[in-house]
Amino acid sequence: MAAARAWSAEQVRALGVTTDVVTAASVLGFGRTTAYRLAREGQFPVPVRKVGGRYLVAVAHLLQAVGIDT
Repeated sequence: MAAARAWSAEQVRALGVTTDVVTAASVLGFGRTTAYRLAREGQFPVPVRKVGGRYLVAVAHLLQAVGIDT
C-alpha cells in the first residue's frame, strides 16, 4: 500500500474552484474506492455535486474541512 500524500494549503488552493472526488479524498486522507462509495451513499465528508458522470467537490469546502481559512 502506498503512503498517503500530504497536501499543503497552497497545493489545495491551487486546485482551483472545484476538484474531482478522488483528489478531494486524497486531501482528506482516504482512497478512490472509498471516495466513490461515500459519494454514492451521500456520506462524503464534504458536499459533493454530481455533474453528468462526475462527482465534483468545491475546494472551499475542502479547505474548511481540513481547517484552512479560505
